[in-house]
Amino acid sequence: MKTRAAVLRGTGQDFEIVELELDPPKAGEVLIKYAAAGLCHSDEHLRHGDIVPRFPIVGGHEGAGVIEAVGEGVTRLKPGDHVICSFLPVCGHCRFCSTGKSNLCDMGATILDGVLPDGTYRFHENGEDIGGMCMLGTFSERAVISENSAVKVDDDLDLTKVVLIGCGVPTGFGSAVHAAQTEPGDTIAIYGIGGIGINSVQGAALAGARNVVAIDPLANKREAAEQLGATHSCATAEEAHELIQQLTRGVGADKAIVTVGVVDSTVVSNAFNAIRKGGTVVVTGLSDPMKTTIEISGAMLTLFEKRIQGSLFGSGDPFHDIPRMVELYRSGDLKLDELITQTYTLDQVNQGYKDLVDGKNIRGVIVY
Repeated sequence: MKTRAAVLRGTGQDFEIVELELDPPKAGEVLIKYAAAGLCHSDEHLRHGDIVPRFPIVGGHEGAGVIEAVGEGVTRLKPGDHVICSFLPVCGHCRFCSTGKSNLCDMGATILDGVLPDGTYRFHENGEDIGGMCMLGTFSERAVISENSAVKVDDDLDLTKVVLIGCGVPTGFGSAVHAAQTEPGDTIAIYGIGGIGINSVQGAALAGARNVVAIDPLANKREAAEQLGATHSCATAEEAHELIQQLTRGVGADKAIVTVGVVDSTVVSNAFNAIRKGGTVVVTGLSDPMKTTIEISGAMLTLFEKRIQGSLFGSGDPFHDIPRMVELYRSGDLKLDELITQTYTLDQVNQGYKDLVDGKNIRGVIVY
């Protein structure tokens, strides 16, 4: 069949809206008609060259939709099922899945190639294979994806809202709850309040943090953070450091979470200096893998027993966390509607990313 999609052909280029050929699902795969796709900063990294995928590639890795067909051997899903996609597939039996670290599943090795588990592609253009970002390609009206990338949810949910639970919500929430292991009474500093950081705010607040300090230069981001659980907000790291010292009587934050759009050594150092002895810095934001972006005092690391922890997908389990966050949304504890600043059509994808870079959006969503 044919599908319209936003394709990125190289670093520094805009997304191009084209018509692609889409193969039917093979064994273990499903055909999905997307209802919505979130505009996440990770796809902007591809455009700017911070992360270089196999080009050309269909963008988008935050998606939700309805299953239209299933391939041979698929038993968990059927046509008509509503699903939220996980940007990381979960095989369930590799070394990492079998030891409770399914966010590190070996099947995720090819997410930047956009190839499906059998090593072949489903998107094509004039005989050329085109990958899908994170094996999903949610910037397409339809896609064929692995059943290991789709989590069934109830039919009555608004897919244009719960789409955020495919990436931004669990990544930010889990960074606070799983990776930082926020405890009641903690003081948590969160650097960067975008689609990830705002959910770290929600996660820290729901986990019982006494102080949640949101740090972002943009007033609209700080205001959003305070509406969704931050007890304090600051425009600069220096202002935050002084406030944290006051709040903790000179001890320091228990944990700091780095969720800025592009991580550099300055923000990691600021976070490292803000935490107490025995404290943890969680680095969730991304940067160029070829650059060194963490430079800290080894003596302080040793003498104060501080810790730096990376976090992917919030260090959680997609097939456990996505349904749990759906229930938190139903109960009103987890806010989703309030995160969506603007909706776009597929043709407006480049405008959506301009708005993201300009700091206008907490989260933009493409609605099909």
